[in-house]
Amino acid sequence: MSLMNLTATGLGEKIKNKEISAPEAVRAALDATEAKEAELNSFVTVDREGAIKRANEVQKLIDEGKLESPVAGVPVAIKDNMCTEGLLTTCSSKILGNYVPSYTAEAVLNLERAGAVIIGKTNMDEFAMGSTTETSAYGATKNPWNTGHVPGGSSGGSCAAVAACECPYALGSDTGGSIRQPSSFCGVTGIKPTYGTVSRYGLIAYGSSLDQIGPVAKDVTDCATVLEIIASYDKKDSTSVKRDSYDFTSALIDDVKGMKIGIPSDYFGEGLDSEVKEAVLDAAKELEKKGAVIEEFNLSLVDYAIPAYYIIACAEASSNLARFDGVKYGFRTEDYNGLHNMYKKTRSEGFGAEVKRRIMLGSFVLSSGYYDAYYIKALKTKALIKKAFDNAFSKYDVILGPAAPSTAPALGQSLSDPLKMYLGDIYTISANLAGLPGITVPCGMDSKNLPIGLQILGNCFKEKNIIRAAYSFEQTREYKYSPLA
Repeated sequence: MSLMNLTATGLGEKIKNKEISAPEAVRAALDATEAKEAELNSFVTVDREGAIKRANEVQKLIDEGKLESPVAGVPVAIKDNMCTEGLLTTCSSKILGNYVPSYTAEAVLNLERAGAVIIGKTNMDEFAMGSTTETSAYGATKNPWNTGHVPGGSSGGSCAAVAACECPYALGSDTGGSIRQPSSFCGVTGIKPTYGTVSRYGLIAYGSSLDQIGPVAKDVTDCATVLEIIASYDKKDSTSVKRDSYDFTSALIDDVKGMKIGIPSDYFGEGLDSEVKEAVLDAAKELEKKGAVIEEFNLSLVDYAIPAYYIIACAEASSNLARFDGVKYGFRTEDYNGLHNMYKKTRSEGFGAEVKRRIMLGSFVLSSGYYDAYYIKALKTKALIKKAFDNAFSKYDVILGPAAPSTAPALGQSLSDPLKMYLGDIYTISANLAGLPGITVPCGMDSKNLPIGLQILGNCFKEKNIIRAAYSFEQTREYKYSPLA
């Protein structure tokens, strides 16, 4: 069995017990990555030299008794929209193709303080805009279960790297389901915490009111452990929340007796693949056998989530991406005539089609004649969606449903119909609009041998409920390794 088939905490335990060293673990990850990258394209950058040097430093600290974290010495991959000092950070875009940050994102720093070793930066949809990791300037990432299919997005590189056992765990970001949906497609576990729990400092923004960093791993234990490490209050991030407790691992209990679980009937109507529906409802039955109380209810407003989300996200993106103009950093067009021409040509050549589409949509809804008709209306809808969830969580501890309407589509299928790609986010985006925590865990396979993910949502700051429910369900099944693992 390869070292990379171990969970992050399992590998950390072996390093702690001196069964293997941190440099050995890191070399195993780098070798696995080297062997599989031609087929997968999970990474934009692999930092072999830097990772081995860091692993030796970490091993020294472990030997001196200065590092006792569960992930000390364990290799990790970071989504390429999180700044890493001295290491290329591109957002998978030509416009940031030469950008090397002078600082590191706070969430990544928290991992480094715990002794994690970064082996590289993972591929993603350009500026996190997409659901398939096909809009990357570096080419599409492939699904480790079937390389003719997408891994999901935008954190597809991180999820594919974990599913293929290139590394034990990774960090992703979730703006509208970008951790939970690819976790479902790749058969791994991913958590999006409550908005404000993990600092966004150093995360290159797509939609500032929606973006949140979270872990991707093989199991719930790893996700809870890593979330405990990266979560912190950060005064450098104005949206950071000072929480009473950052303890998540105490919720790793196989006990859902008396837990009230709501299943929104709106999530199981037209458009949901029958095999996905069956697997998710079977998962609910497993939790019911363990003593959970399952009840169907009407969540309402589901139909309004997608238009509200895309108006808000694109409006924020058009503002956030205005800084990429060829002046201070990143790509600049070679041939231009005057400042304004340089702006136009740089952005035309540097951004991909999907990013341009969303910038234009965002600029349109923020323009003077349409601001009230679209943007203000979307914000009001967002408030109503939050209220609907508040009502639901007054009755239920968690809400259970699918993470995506289908399993992973074939490569090229979604890009040919952008609207269909947007509709694929129907089950995940509401959590971002309401700032809720959510987790995806594998719950079965379809007839094409592609993974199906179960999504569990909780109320704000109630990560422990979703972790307990997910951990309890996880005990009913064995982890399945992808063919490329």
